[in-house]
Amino acid sequence: MKFLPFRSLIPAILLPPLLYIFSVEMIQKIYIDGYLEEKYLTRIEEIAIGNPQSLFSGTARLKDRIRENIRDYLSDHPAVWLGLRLRIAVLTKKGSVLYPPLIETDDDFLARHADYMQIAAENLRLMEEGLLFKGDLIIEYNSLISVLLLLLYITLSLCFLSYFYRKGSRKALLEAEEKNTEIQRLSEQEKQHSDRLRQLGEERSRLRDEFARIRDTLEEEKAKALRNEDELVREIIALEEKLQKNLAHQEEQQAEIDILREQLELLDKEKEKGGPPRKEVNLVQKRFKTLYKNVSFSKKAVQGFASLEDDLKIKCEELVHLLNNNPDLVTIKRKVFGKKGRQTVLEVVFAYKGRLYFRKNKEGRIEILTVGTKNSQGKDLEYLNSL
Repeated sequence: MKFLPFRSLIPAILLPPLLYIFSVEMIQKIYIDGYLEEKYLTRIEEIAIGNPQSLFSGTARLKDRIRENIRDYLSDHPAVWLGLRLRIAVLTKKGSVLYPPLIETDDDFLARHADYMQIAAENLRLMEEGLLFKGDLIIEYNSLISVLLLLLYITLSLCFLSYFYRKGSRKALLEAEEKNTEIQRLSEQEKQHSDRLRQLGEERSRLRDEFARIRDTLEEEKAKALRNEDELVREIIALEEKLQKNLAHQEEQQAEIDILREQLELLDKEKEKGGPPRKEVNLVQKRFKTLYKNVSFSKKAVQGFASLEDDLKIKCEELVHLLNNNPDLVTIKRKVFGKKGRQTVLEVVFAYKGRLYFRKNKEGRIEILTVGTKNSQGKDLEYLNSL
């Protein structure tokens, strides 16, 4: 049961005979009783009498003819070798049994000694009574088709067991490999721990020796300290004086740094007031006028662009390019509404802290009014309000 679980073995054993019995019964009820039996009886009714001429002439008896035709039909029919058993009875409406024969007779002897007129009269009388055909088509449990069904279910059961056996064997192999891997890992870990334990023992011995050495040294230094206490006090006083001098020197340096920082801030403010060089502004204005035919730029916008840092200039020009070629793709952050009677100005953000303001004139042409950053936003809005 290592590779084949018991819960899989039970259905594999019980299902084949149960399915076999169920299938045989279903074939009998649904197919044979519902369709095939009636088909065979209809065919037997058609071929049972055969050529009636010899019956009316008295050269053949009706019972013999029915027996021969039915036997010939059944002997050549595939249902016989498939194991289907057809039980047929042919009666007259008055109860005379024509098939199966109750007593086997010698047909040649009767044909030689019988009176043709009597035979013909007997045949006619029986046919006038009317013939009734009754039959049962039964599938035997030991028939070929039943055996084939049983073999099919047994084969499926074996395939089912084989699947679980292979699955169980693969699982067992994987478990064995995992166990071997875990054993190897634990062995290596044990070896590492042993090496580590040995190293810790060596380290412990070394630290014990080091502790003894340091303790001896400390005792020596303690003795020295007791002998040279006055010298140490003088050294401490000298060090404190040096420390006070260093602190005073640091305070002087910090004051100089503060003065330099204030000077740098003044230079930055002066640079902001002065704005970008006029030459750079003219170059930007010429380049924009040449490259972007569908967009117009105010002087404030050109100066604001020239004042940007290099990385913001790249992002701003990318936005200008998009406004020139396909303004519908530009994402508008908000609308800046002016006073009554003035056009609405649109605000666009670039590179997180960059700001660009534009509007569309009466002709539908885009007019960029100003460019700046988040820091200059207040001044830019005042400029827009003054337009």
